[in-house]
Amino acid sequence: MTLKDLFKIAIEKKASDLHIVVGTPPFLRIDGELVDIEGGKPIGKKEIETMVLPILKPEEKNKFLDYKELDFGMTMENNRFRINLHYEKGNIGLVARVITDKMPTLEEIEMPKIVYNLLELKHGLILMTGPTGCGKSTTLAAMINYINKNRRANIITFEDPIEYEFKPDKSVIVQRQLGSDMMSFNNGLKHALRQDPDVIMVGEMRDLETIATTITLAETGHLVLATLHTYNAAQTVDRIIDIFPSHQQNQVRMQIANTLAGVISQRLLHRKNGGRVAAREVMINNPAVSNLIRENKIAQLKTVIETNSKEGMVSIDQDIKRLYKEGLIEKREAQTYMDNPEILEKLK
Repeated sequence: MTLKDLFKIAIEKKASDLHIVVGTPPFLRIDGELVDIEGGKPIGKKEIETMVLPILKPEEKNKFLDYKELDFGMTMENNRFRINLHYEKGNIGLVARVITDKMPTLEEIEMPKIVYNLLELKHGLILMTGPTGCGKSTTLAAMINYINKNRRANIITFEDPIEYEFKPDKSVIVQRQLGSDMMSFNNGLKHALRQDPDVIMVGEMRDLETIATTITLAETGHLVLATLHTYNAAQTVDRIIDIFPSHQQNQVRMQIANTLAGVISQRLLHRKNGGRVAAREVMINNPAVSNLIRENKIAQLKTVIETNSKEGMVSIDQDIKRLYKEGLIEKREAQTYMDNPEILEKLK
């Protein structure tokens, strides 16, 4: 079985990921669950080397052999794949994220209406957060494409690797990939100001330098969208501030209080009848939120979110409770993802 065959099976099965590990059959992640490929035989060391190494460019192969890790993107039959190569026990391993050729719209992913308002802003920082595999990249792509179809803007994206390929509509879109188009996220972002951007997308805020530069870009009159691997809005604010040295944290706290537009934290839950559905926490930076951030009272953000539903805010527990009441998810599934699962016990 070739790598092309495995990619084709992943597409047909509507898998989100393909895993190849030496000594086991290839397996897929479908609706969040790992399943074996039917009839798949255990992959041997030489077999995976024959599958993987020929698809790499010479410079990619050298980088992989030198650093033992490589992230890159490739297109096959109108579908893109975000691929991670790594070594385990001296063998090559592969994980490929399947990126469908159809870019979803905000309507299709049922994005709350308040997020549409955020995307009309001319400046500020919008953070899309959540654990690995929760659909952050897909949601961020839908947000960028909404701007593309509704505003005349110069949009610059910084990605590792490029996942969805945007087609310019009302906007101009420049997509830059780590390695081939820039040496680092931080280096690319530092030069972005000379490229006359209106909207900037940062695929992932990975380190202190990237976070600091991203905040500065939002401060200087640009709308910046970025992702972060955090669980909720409060943890997001804490993570950003805590990554800085203690002597800088007060300054960063002020910057976040002034520049943050909103945080959308997403989790994917199993639908009752198959598939998955997104639950989202939405925090909008109103005066109450800004004051709590400035005064370092992050623990109180959850209360503000839960009591400001009229402004479009919603906590993760409130949104999961809504999904349960609408009959979209089972009670056990709901409680698994809630911060306070006991609140469902009060419902009939």
